[in-house]
Amino acid sequence: MSATATRSATDRSTDPATEPAATGTAAARPSPLSAAVRSHAVRKLAVLVVIAAVLVPLAHATWASGSWPHALTVDVSGPLGNASDWIIDNRDSHWIFLYFFGHISNAVIICVRAVYVVLLTLGWAGVTAASTLVAWRVAGVRVAVTTVVSFAVCGLLGMWVPTMQTLALMAVAVTASVVVGGLLGLAGGLSERAFRALRPVLDTMQVLPAFAYLLPVVLIFGIGVPGAVLATVIYAAPPMARLTALGLRGADAGVLEAVTSLGATWRQRLLSARLPLARKELLLGVNQAIMMALSMAVIASVIGGGGLGDRVYQALSSVDVGKALAAGLPIVLLAVVMDRTTASAGERLGEPPAEDGPRLLRGRLAWAGVAVLTAVVTVAGRLTGSQTWPTGWTVAIEEPVNQFKDWMVDHLYTGVPVVGGTADWASDYVRWILDPLREGLQGLPWYAVLLIVATLAWLIGTWATALTATAAMAAIGVLGVWEPSMDTLSQVLAAVFVTLVLGFAIGIAAARSTRLERLLRPVLDVCQTMPQFVYLIPVVALFGVGRAPAAAAAIVYALPAVIRITTQGLRSVDPAALESARSLGATQGQQLRQVQLPLARPALLLAVNQGVVLVLAVVIIGGLVGSGALGYDVVFGLAQGDLATGLVAGAAIVCLGLMLDRVTQPTARRDRKGA
Repeated sequence: MSATATRSATDRSTDPATEPAATGTAAARPSPLSAAVRSHAVRKLAVLVVIAAVLVPLAHATWASGSWPHALTVDVSGPLGNASDWIIDNRDSHWIFLYFFGHISNAVIICVRAVYVVLLTLGWAGVTAASTLVAWRVAGVRVAVTTVVSFAVCGLLGMWVPTMQTLALMAVAVTASVVVGGLLGLAGGLSERAFRALRPVLDTMQVLPAFAYLLPVVLIFGIGVPGAVLATVIYAAPPMARLTALGLRGADAGVLEAVTSLGATWRQRLLSARLPLARKELLLGVNQAIMMALSMAVIASVIGGGGLGDRVYQALSSVDVGKALAAGLPIVLLAVVMDRTTASAGERLGEPPAEDGPRLLRGRLAWAGVAVLTAVVTVAGRLTGSQTWPTGWTVAIEEPVNQFKDWMVDHLYTGVPVVGGTADWASDYVRWILDPLREGLQGLPWYAVLLIVATLAWLIGTWATALTATAAMAAIGVLGVWEPSMDTLSQVLAAVFVTLVLGFAIGIAAARSTRLERLLRPVLDVCQTMPQFVYLIPVVALFGVGRAPAAAAAIVYALPAVIRITTQGLRSVDPAALESARSLGATQGQQLRQVQLPLARPALLLAVNQGVVLVLAVVIIGGLVGSGALGYDVVFGLAQGDLATGLVAGAAIVCLGLMLDRVTQPTARRDRKGA
């Protein structure tokens, strides 16, 4: 619904007269505002009933089969196939490849090799010392300890060289993402027209599955490091652009007016006012670009990225959980170190700058000390005769991890008393949830699906929301992938349902218990930063190949965000409202149902939205383990070099994401009458 409904829920939850459960009195009469909201929804439903009564018989008479009519589809395979053939035929001769894309490719290779050579020159001791000292100087002792332990674990696991390869690739990719995203954000932050033009582009870049645009990247740049870096930049630049635009657009108008009154030029206003005021958003954008780039490490390895991602991908091919975990943990540790360092640096930006001479001198001396200590440690490490991590200082975890996985499969896969095994769970999940849901969606006439989408979107938003959601679903039919899209939608809806049930239950428990929240925090961190490929292997071992393991992987990936948002939303409820409910004798259950949940409604809706988006993001990964439908089409298109199949399926996933976003996020009406 609209923001009016949220205010209505808030009014009811905090008014003693509307607490019948807490006071034992008769149910209170609905407020005029809630009655108005309900009457508005009734009017919408009445309009939709009239529209359905007119259009449904007409559509049924014209297209009796119920499936998307072939006459309403557009075949794009021909133009896309011709474009693919032209790229292949002219890649080695056309000027745009030789003098534009070729120079970009060479620049990327040179930069990555230069960073890698620097890391090898520093050696394991120099890299560890430099990273630790920088973390100490920027973020404090605790983050410095985390840094040294993380790099030590990377070496102990025998993954030092792949870690340096990934670090070199990520350094170039993150730098390019920050530059590109910063420039786009600068344009969007300074120009309203540019901002409106950039929004759909950035939305598409983030929602379009990475596998879908790997194919055109490979066609242009080939297999290797340049394609991997460019694919990572496409995925990681949008958060930097969004946050840069947000910071620039949110600059204090009073400060800008004061600077303008002093006769500052456009450039001076930008450098002396807008950018300093947006520094926290800029650093948050850098943080998010780093996280997004690291999440692409494994996917980039599919087209020659190398490093840790390649080790994880090889382990997936051989179903080796031990090797996958040994390569996946360093990715998690790199993400944790970079996240903690940039987050702490952002918090310190709020401190007053050191303007006096002694403080400035101490700061410069500290950075000089970091450089000197790094040089000393690097020289000491080179004198030991080993630039990479010593082979005698490694610990093999592959065999114990694989033995534990085998034990789990032997004891949990089938034959477990009373509850059954994971194979039984997977079979029941497919038989009782996925199959009926898929058959129901595919059995519905296409016009009925469009009407349901329009109804849901209009009830919680405006007519523009309904139009956007309906157009997105219609575009799927026009592309000719209606049936596989309904299959994918059934998998997404089922996984989202399980995710929300578990996420809300755990989030409510964590909101009530600080100890439980502290225990969950490291687990949620690992689940969010661990590459999906790593936990996809044990999931396949426990649940077999098919739609069930794909759903399990999606649930594991989306669950942490739902838990975190739910916990934060419930804890942000006004303490005065809770105290008022307690003073009226409300039990904990009544406080939860009548106060906390209504007041936390925006956060809960955001949790639903994020659960949908994150589950949809794993659709492609599920295609690798037998989920079929659109995910398989994207993977097949990449594997076979079929640009049309991969891009059409990717575009359909974008349309599904757009539709689900519109029907899970309420849009406030601009006025009481409009809709």
